[in-house]
Amino acid sequence: MRMRGATLTDIAVIIIAADDGVMPQTREAIAAARQAGVQIMVAINKCDLPTAKPDRVRQMLQGEGLTPEEWGGDVICVEVSAHTGDGIDTLLEMILLQADMLELRANPNRRADGYVVEAQLEPGLGPTASILVTGGTLHVGDILLCGEYFGKVRGLIDDRGRRVKSVGPSTAVKCMGLSGVPEAGARFRVMLNEKRARELAAREAEARKLAALSTSKATSLDALMRQMTSDQKKSLSVIVKADTQGSSEAICEMLRGIVSQKVSLEILSESIGNVSATDVNNAAAGKAIIVGFNVGCESGVQQQARHDGVRINTFRIIYELQDYVKQCMLDLLPPEYKEVVKGHAEIRAFFDIGKTGRIAGCQLLDGMLTAKGYYRIFRKKEQLWTGKLLSLKHFQNEVSEVTGSQECGIHFNGFEGFLVGDTVECYTLEELPRSL
Repeated sequence: MRMRGATLTDIAVIIIAADDGVMPQTREAIAAARQAGVQIMVAINKCDLPTAKPDRVRQMLQGEGLTPEEWGGDVICVEVSAHTGDGIDTLLEMILLQADMLELRANPNRRADGYVVEAQLEPGLGPTASILVTGGTLHVGDILLCGEYFGKVRGLIDDRGRRVKSVGPSTAVKCMGLSGVPEAGARFRVMLNEKRARELAAREAEARKLAALSTSKATSLDALMRQMTSDQKKSLSVIVKADTQGSSEAICEMLRGIVSQKVSLEILSESIGNVSATDVNNAAAGKAIIVGFNVGCESGVQQQARHDGVRINTFRIIYELQDYVKQCMLDLLPPEYKEVVKGHAEIRAFFDIGKTGRIAGCQLLDGMLTAKGYYRIFRKKEQLWTGKLLSLKHFQNEVSEVTGSQECGIHFNGFEGFLVGDTVECYTLEELPRSL
């Protein structure tokens, strides 16, 4: 996200808290601005606090290779306070001065073009895109083309929530009227003819569809290879759908942070908008699950998913999505059990009861016996048999368990070779909690 923002701008203002200094996220922002090749300025915030140390921030910046102007460098540093407003006017003046020095110019008297900063689906508004106009002037009613989507601009909303009729270069607005949700970072331009815009959008959509089909075939092959090596490490494939590009990136970054030695996590695709039939087809081919964040499903998708055996789950809280994916990974692991010995009994007699078979008359030695448990029979410490019971009785009554020093009758399932004096051991299998 930082890299995309740095790519779209000409001047990057990095805000650093005067009481914290340069943090890991600050270093990421500096690296993104350097890689994009944009001019860097620094706003040292929270200078109104008694714990503020602006000179310490300058020293840390010099350690990052950014020498402040006051110390003979070329990086403008301005001390500000977002709480009191001190220094904000100076910061704006420095930005304008830097723009003049870089000779940043744009022609407002032409058709507009620019980039999509963010895009989302909004209830009541449909697809909306936060766009940055880099050249020309954008008007309400213009025909906008952005990748595989196009449409007539139905409305423009500025950064203060006001509706405007036109915006010039270096202005960010929310645009309504596109036929779908474009990708963040996509380039847009104004077309003269709606027919031409529709043709270009259809051509781009067809190219994306062919790319998706080839990806689906490759995914099918990957799924086959994973199935052939199923005795090795398990793998969970995920398709991510989100309302905005920022949410999608945050979710994917969070999922990639789930590290496991037992189950690998693979993100097949990530996109913006409601879950579509294409997503279900890709999930079915790749044996994947679909997780959505703040999105719904297109008409008929749920029925298709049930038919194809594809799981679709949508969430409003990102951590619930994370917990769900972790649980899906745990479900791929085979259960592990441990034996818990419940009790022992000694065979004191046996009875042959017609077609029923041989019944062992037992005296409980310790613990308890349960009808649903597993049993072993020992003779002088040698195991003769292991299995389950057909019935457990106390006198004439069928019981679920025997405790204390009670006597009982046991009908073993498929074994009658016991003798008087043999020891019976009852145990259960308890499932161990699975971990990644």
